[in-house]
Amino acid sequence: MNRTPAIMLQGTGSDVGKSLVVAGLARAYTRRGLRVRPFKPQNMSNNAAVAADGGEIGRAQALQARACRVPASRHMNPVLLKPQSEIGAQVILQGALSGSAKAADYHRLKPTLLPKVLESFALQAADADLVLVEGAGSPAEVNLRDGDIANMGFAAAADLPVALIGDIDRGGVIASLVGTHALLEPGERARLKGFIINKFRGDPSLFAGGLRIIEDRTGLSGLGVLPFFAAARELPAEDAMGLDNYAAGAGGPGRPIRIVVPLLPRIANFDDLDPLRAEPDVAVELLRPGRVLPGDTDLVLLPGSKSTIADLAFLREQGWDVDIAAHVRRGGAVLGLCGGYQMLGRTVADPQGVEGPAGTVDGLGLLDIETTLVGAKQLSEIAGTDCLGGAAVRGYEIHIGRSHGPATARPLLLLADGRADGAVAEGGRIAGCYLHGLFAADRFRHDFLARLRHRTASGLCYEERVDQLLDNLADHVAAHLDLDRILEIAGGAG
Repeated sequence: MNRTPAIMLQGTGSDVGKSLVVAGLARAYTRRGLRVRPFKPQNMSNNAAVAADGGEIGRAQALQARACRVPASRHMNPVLLKPQSEIGAQVILQGALSGSAKAADYHRLKPTLLPKVLESFALQAADADLVLVEGAGSPAEVNLRDGDIANMGFAAAADLPVALIGDIDRGGVIASLVGTHALLEPGERARLKGFIINKFRGDPSLFAGGLRIIEDRTGLSGLGVLPFFAAARELPAEDAMGLDNYAAGAGGPGRPIRIVVPLLPRIANFDDLDPLRAEPDVAVELLRPGRVLPGDTDLVLLPGSKSTIADLAFLREQGWDVDIAAHVRRGGAVLGLCGGYQMLGRTVADPQGVEGPAGTVDGLGLLDIETTLVGAKQLSEIAGTDCLGGAAVRGYEIHIGRSHGPATARPLLLLADGRADGAVAEGGRIAGCYLHGLFAADRFRHDFLARLRHRTASGLCYEERVDQLLDNLADHVAAHLDLDRILEIAGGAG
């Protein structure tokens, strides 16, 4: 065999756990001394990361790179689709914006992207002992098979073996695995080398009969039954399905700091919330449509958005602008991140129709700034300092638009390249900035929360916590999956 050992992990559907299985395998094989690289041909997510070599990739591939203990590369996820509407998305190709496409247009575009996808795969494989490839959705979506680059189409083009993952927690795992196998073409079925049962609860011996049925109906061998890994919800999520992990309840005696986040339809990079959610005295609550802002909210956090103007209109439709204004009158705090920062200003202008019809809309008027959605997308990893308390921060910028106005004379952050970022209103209770990831900085997070309510530092070291969770995930995967057999399959053994 001349190629680098590689295996593709496909699923019977979305959110069956492909991303985390790949992350766990990546850390497990890395600890064996292998040079492991993650790869996902096509991803759809507004939770993006800035890669070390420039450009955007899906958040899951950035986490998988971290599991491999290597910098994230734009070639780990060469096609990233970022939904802007119900029928359209931005197309990010090898880290850079290639254009926008409606679903039908993208279906016709896919075959033209395959050469770039294979190029990126070859670059990752050239520097690896093992490549773990993640599929998208399910190969059983036969209506999307023509021109496929996400599942079996890519597996065929790269000549890869495939393991199929089924989620038993949602029910119907036997039907989903057997049905997926049945819907594949004979050549595609020949690529399947085994299956994994994910998210099992209870006594695995009780599912022995189910395993035999799947093996008899498909001819595939089981590669392991992976018990439910509850700590998975503490790792950065790939897409909006991960929002279900966020607590919906109020704070209590143990969590007196209440942070409420309006759930916007095009919410982006919501893993900004994860370090806050990990604090033992903080309750992060998603404000879902139809609900009003709780009166005892300490902080309203407006998150990033893939479509600032559309999400601002939705916020007003829900009456949340009125709730936020009342919250401010009561002395409550408000923080806007990226798109949320833009919403806090007096106006948001889109003269070139970047997000939709050209025009200008009123913002919430809580910061004396104006935003214009023009210019190249800002993509960079950068460090900085909190202007209010002097704490160091580190994160990434990923936005279109420039904000200016009197409030920017009181920036929230001073970046390492000398630029000021964000704005703070007089009194310090309302602020915003473009930098994502700043709450991962432990001292900054503590100082910020202490300005909301007096608290004692929890001692949480967030980045260390994420790395420990990846080690725990690797232990979990190694204990329940046949890693030797998976490696044999990747190396070409039938």
